[in-house]
Amino acid sequence: MMKTDIKETEKAFELDIDLPGFKKENVHAELQDGYLTVSANTETETEDKDEQGTYLRKERFSRSFYVGDDISEDDISAKFENGILKVTVPKKQLPAPEEAKKVIGIE
Repeated sequence: MMKTDIKETEKAFELDIDLPGFKKENVHAELQDGYLTVSANTETETEDKDEQGTYLRKERFSRSFYVGDDISEDDISAKFENGILKVTVPKKQLPAPEEAKKVIGIE
């Protein structure tokens, strides 16, 4: 499982995803329909034989985070260093709601 720490700052959300043993070229991030999906795979093959056959091992991990429909891939930055993927997702500023005028009826 991808252990993930998510920190909220004033301007962004910062994700630190632990991926020990993975290489940068085996880690992928994709944004689709408001979801940021981080996937990692390793192609380590080991042969373990028993009476029933041979086992080959390939591991794949994937995790998705909802970041909102108004975020684009250009807004997100990512860096892979020392087995940790650091992803920064900015907060989008929502327009200030217009104050509704409260009118008092006069008779």
